[in-house]
Order: sequence, then structure tokens, then C-alpha cells
Amino acid sequence: MNSELKHHLRVEPYPYQREGIIYGLQHRRLIIGDEPGLGKTLQSIGIVDTAGAYPCLVICPSSLKINWQREFEKFTDKSALVLDNAVRTTWPYLLSMGMHQVAIVNYESLRKYFVWDIKTRGKSFRLKDVVFCPPIKMFKSIIIDESHRVKDPSAQQTIFTKGLSVGKDWIILLSGTPVVNRPEDLVSQLSIMGRLQEFGGATQFKADYCTDPKDKDAEPAVPLSVLSRRLYDTCMIRREKAKVLPQLPDKTRVDLYVDISNTPEYDLAAADLAAYLQQYTECTDYEIRRKMRMEALVRFMTLRQLATLGKVAQAIDFIRTFLDSGKKLIVFCSLHEVVDALVKAFPGAVTATGRDSAVSKQAAVDSFQNNPDTRLIICSIKAAGVGLTLTASSNVAFTELPWTYADSCQCEDRAHRIGQKDNVTCYYLLGRGTIDHTIYSLIHRKKSIAAEIMNSDDEIPTDEMYFNELVASFLNQADNGNMQDGCEKDSGLP
Repeated sequence: MNSELKHHLRVEPYPYQREGIIYGLQHRRLIIGDEPGLGKTLQSIGIVDTAGAYPCLVICPSSLKINWQREFEKFTDKSALVLDNAVRTTWPYLLSMGMHQVAIVNYESLRKYFVWDIKTRGKSFRLKDVVFCPPIKMFKSIIIDESHRVKDPSAQQTIFTKGLSVGKDWIILLSGTPVVNRPEDLVSQLSIMGRLQEFGGATQFKADYCTDPKDKDAEPAVPLSVLSRRLYDTCMIRREKAKVLPQLPDKTRVDLYVDISNTPEYDLAAADLAAYLQQYTECTDYEIRRKMRMEALVRFMTLRQLATLGKVAQAIDFIRTFLDSGKKLIVFCSLHEVVDALVKAFPGAVTATGRDSAVSKQAAVDSFQNNPDTRLIICSIKAAGVGLTLTASSNVAFTELPWTYADSCQCEDRAHRIGQKDNVTCYYLLGRGTIDHTIYSLIHRKKSIAAEIMNSDDEIPTDEMYFNELVASFLNQADNGNMQDGCEKDSGLP
């Protein structure tokens, strides 16, 4: 089967990913339901690119827009456009002229970019009431990421997504959990794919496979095994990490670039730091340079904090999206403000930070390891980076970057240790156009050096060699204006 695929991707997919691409090329309108970390993004891009189904529209969570843009441009020779206010009126022209082949939009902005009018008053409306802008007809394919977000047929985002999908030959839904709670969750997703009638329509589907939620002992009229078989035969492919483990590296790193919410404040501080570092590099007096270096370190820390605080909203969006998959997640950060914001957003989470006592830390770990309802643990890079075992999850996310590669590995290895049965996927949320890229590039360039060049003391890189490289890298990227460009990664899904 694998030999049947002739693709133009810039990477060679794993065998199970080739299988997914082939399945998609055969079925055209489908759900890829692989577990998180198995590369659903690559498979959907492979389907669209091999089919030549451009222009393509990608609908995804806000925190994943830039990642989709980078993945399309990394895996193919096509250009992807993230829809924002700068192209609100010109995106149809940019796509029709061939300047871009892919448009990327988040769920919350569907109305803003694609709906001209809604012919009804009040909050509730139906698809027939929506007037879409004519340029949506140019899209030959649509990728709907985290498609369980449109499981509610009456929700506005579901109605808009359905309308955008009508008439498309290629419709690819991605979700680690197509069924979040009940079989009903599939109704709108099947409708969006134009396949609901194959299951008898909404009324028949519910009569066959759904039960009264109040009656816990009720059995569906048709066994769910029959539904499962029909889905796999017609429009769904799903693999679990454990089943394809031999094809995966032990550890996968995924860098996710996100826009920060405080760009003006950050840019002002970055310009101030760059000007200060220019003075530092031109200074020849050793004692003055030493004092300037300490001041520069403080400014680096301030800039790093600004970048981190600017990512909080997107981090919350990413975590919420991930938890929708039903999987557990370990999140690492440092700033108290970030911990507090995450705890407020996810009150069911447990914490292991410097402010927690040893007893409460262990209680948090025990709950995360043993309680299926505890799906999120928020950890401090320093306080939880060593000693703890968190193998109940094979997924780790960083909202902040450690200063050193060693610290990164220590945190990752809370999950990647004895007792872990799955490939460990590590997500690094990086602020686009920020110092995150500088630090991430530097620590991964240094990863192969056995000697501990990047000494750190209380989160500050006091080693002069490391500091000078940090300065040179920051100034170089500031001059070139390319902090948002790609960075070196350890290992990852192609």
C-alpha cells in the first residue's frame, strides 16, 4: 500500500502517515482521528498537496494559526496566508492572483472574513439565513483542525464551517477526539463532510446509535461497533501512539509560534535592549563592560517576561484545545503571574511550583498520576524540573523557555522516564518575533556540546561565553528582523 503514494512533500512521512495520506486521497471527505502527537497536520497537508487541491482553507484554533502557516511552507512549496486585519479585504485577490495558495483562519473569525450578511434578527439563525462572500467558492479544499469544536449543530461556528464546506471536493477534519461525550457529537461533523445522509440523516443516526443520556443503562438500537466499522470503512482513520510506537522517535519536539498580545510594549523594550547592547559591544573597558553586562541581564529578563506574559491568552487556548482531546498534559512555566492565570483558567488543575510545600507537591503528583479526572498539572521549571515522575502523560508543554538545554531535558524527562510506554511529545510555545526564538535557537545549537557551557544561576545566564553568544544572536536577529523564522529542533514528526 505504501508504494502507491507518489507525493511532492519535502519530507518522507512515516509509514502510518503514508497510509493516512493514501486513505485521504481515496476517500476525499474524511476524519483523521489520530491521537495527539502523530502528525495529523502533515497527513492533511499531504492529501491536499498530492491532490493539488488548491486554494486550500484551513480553519483552526487561534493558537495554531502560525504553526499551520509554517507547516505548509516547511512541507510544501506553497505559500500560506494567515488572515488578519491587514488582508481583510484583499485576501481574495491575493489568492486568486496565486500569491498564496492557502488561507488560514481561526474559528472565532469565520464571520469576520467570510460572511456578508445574516438575514434574521436575534442571536439564533440557520444556514439558509447566512450570506457568504462569493470568493469562498475558489477554495477547492478545506481542513478543519480540532473538528470536535463544531460538534454542536446550532453553534454559530458550526453553521459557518458547514456553509464554507458545501460543494468542496476535499474536506479533511482533524480531531484526536471526534466523539467527545456521545455519538451525537458526530452528527454535525458528518454533515460538514457531506456524509450524514450515508448514515440515514440526523434523525435516523440518532435513532440508531444514540440513547437517552438520563438512562445510563440504555443500549443503542444498533451496536456502536457497527457505527465504528461503518466510519472506518467510509470516512475515518485513527491510530494510537502505542500502535505505531516502533515508527516514532522516543521524544518528539514541536515548536508552536504564537502571536503575543502586548507587541507595542515588547517592541519598545526590545529596541531599548538592542540599543543598550550596541553600547556594550563597543565598550572596551573591562570593568564598565562587566557592570553593563549585569544591567543587560536584567533587561534580558524583563524582555523574556514580556514575551511570556504576551503568550498567556494563546497558551490558554492551546491548553484548552489539547485537553479537549481527553489526554493529560504537563505544563511548565516560571512566572507566578503565568501560573496564577493558568490556575484561574483551569480550576481543576493541580500545581507543583516553588510556592507549594513538599507535601502539596506530592499530593498534586499523586492526583495527576492516579486520578483520571486530574488532566492538567502546572509545574515550575525549577521546582518541578527534577525528581518528579509524571508518566501518566506523554505530552509536555512549555509556556516559557528554560535558559539551558539541560533544564529543557530535565523538564521533558518528568514524562520521558521509566514507566512511560508512549512516545513523548514536547510542545514549545514561542512568541513570534520575540526573544523566545533567540533563546530556543541558542540552546538547541549547544545541545551536542558535552561541557556545560550554559551555566545558569537562578534563571540568569551568568556564563560570559553564553551571554556573549546570546547578545550576538539577539542583535543579529533584531537587525535581520527574522525572529519569527524557523529554528533548529531536536527530533520531531516530519
